Amino acid sequence: MTILVTGAAGFIGSHVAAALLERGESVLGLDSLDSYYSVGLKQARLARLQGKSGFRFARIDLADHRLLEAMAPEFADVTGIVHLAAQAGVRYSLENPYAYVDANVTGQVAMLEAARRMPRLEHMVYASTSSVYGANRKTPFSVEDRVDSPVSVYAATKKAAEVMTYAYCHLYKMPATGLRFFTVYGPWGRPDMAYYQFADSIMNGRPIRVFNEGRMQRDFTYIDDIVSGVVAALDRPAPVDGNGAPHRIFNLGNNRSEELMRYIALIEEALGRKAIMQFEPMQAGDVQATSADIEATRLALGYEPATPIEVGLPRFVDWYLGYHGHRREHGVGHR
Repeated sequence: MTILVTGAAGFIGSHVAAALLERGESVLGLDSLDSYYSVGLKQARLARLQGKSGFRFARIDLADHRLLEAMAPEFADVTGIVHLAAQAGVRYSLENPYAYVDANVTGQVAMLEAARRMPRLEHMVYASTSSVYGANRKTPFSVEDRVDSPVSVYAATKKAAEVMTYAYCHLYKMPATGLRFFTVYGPWGRPDMAYYQFADSIMNGRPIRVFNEGRMQRDFTYIDDIVSGVVAALDRPAPVDGNGAPHRIFNLGNNRSEELMRYIALIEEALGRKAIMQFEPMQAGDVQATSADIEATRLALGYEPATPIEVGLPRFVDWYLGYHGHRREHGVGHR
């Protein structure tokens, strides 16, 4: 029995793979190791997995469906898929939309085509995003809300991936669960994310860019909570819905929207340094607030986020300082 984890060298993927290995699963990890951000960081994440019993890895770009098809013999004993490989980042999608279509739409279809031919597959879990809620004004965001108004190319491609997966579930009766992640943070995180950029800029004496004059709220979700939700979803194959498709979608968030300025203050305190703030207007493709309604996730998966930002951010900072070889300073309090 093997669990296939795509994006295994990524932030969430490497943590999920580690959790599955810890509980005794065999894991086949796939990743392209693309250069969107530091390949060295991805290789460091991968190195933490490669010494563990039961882990195998293959470097592959899922958008090249012929390479994925050639791997079919490797998938004979796959019983579960955690498909996390994607091109992430809202702002970069404005600069390079083709990368998002390739990874998030073509790559999704290639994975679905491979999945429907896996003889022992029981369930596929795949990553979506809170960005699909787009211009919705009602908060908290519920999976019952319409998501027809994306405000970024990234969000549009992830919505397309949800719709395409539903079609495959309906056609081939292949159980799949989509998970809409809400601003995931923590150790081994992505350098393009705001919290990582804040820490890096503060430590190196550079200004941090604070959008919408700081009037932003996010449902920040710690990586350990996300991993618990992903594994819980994997263990519970989607039931057939009213249209005959074994497919469902859940929010994975912290169920608590935090003020951006509070978030920055906690990073300052953990680093022991003050930020130089450069206030800017709202960026194209961004939204002012996100908040997850996780009641359905609680009921179906037993999901209960347990890590507030007061705990999670210092844990990230501890990892950041160690990974980058910085020394902690002291003397900065809350605003």
